[in-house]
Amino acid sequence: QVQLVESGGGLVQAGGSLRLSCAASGRTFSRYRMGWFRQAPGKEREFVAAIGWGGGSTNYADSVKGRFTISRDNAKNTLYLQMNSLKPEDTAVYYCALDSKTHYGDASPRSSAYDYWGQGTQVTVSS
Repeated sequence: QVQLVESGGGLVQAGGSLRLSCAASGRTFSRYRMGWFRQAPGKEREFVAAIGWGGGSTNYADSVKGRFTISRDNAKNTLYLQMNSLKPEDTAVYYCALDSKTHYGDASPRSSAYDYWGQGTQVTVSS
C-alpha cells in the first residue's frame, strides 16, 4: 500500500510561484515513476508533468513547458512541482500519482499508468 500526501497549494497572484510537494510512504519510492495531474472545476483531469524513477526522464504538458519543473528527492521520498509564472488558467486541484506496477519506468503522461493517487491540493491563481 502506498500513501501520497500533497502540500504547498494556496492562493497566488498571476505571475507568482508555488512549489508543490508530494510525500510518499509505504513502498520503495525510488523504483517508481510519478506524475502530477490537475483538475479544474467542470473540466476533466489533465496531465501536467511526469518523471521517471531516477529523475532523468521528464515529460511536460505543452501548457506548462518552460514554467513548471518536476523533480524528486528519492532520499526524502518526495516529489516536487515548481510552478513559476502562474496564470489564472493554472487554477485547479493538483494531484500527484505513482505507478507501482512498473519498476524503473520512464516518465509517462498517461493517467492510466498510475495506480496510486493523492488527495489533491488546491492551487488558485488570481488575475
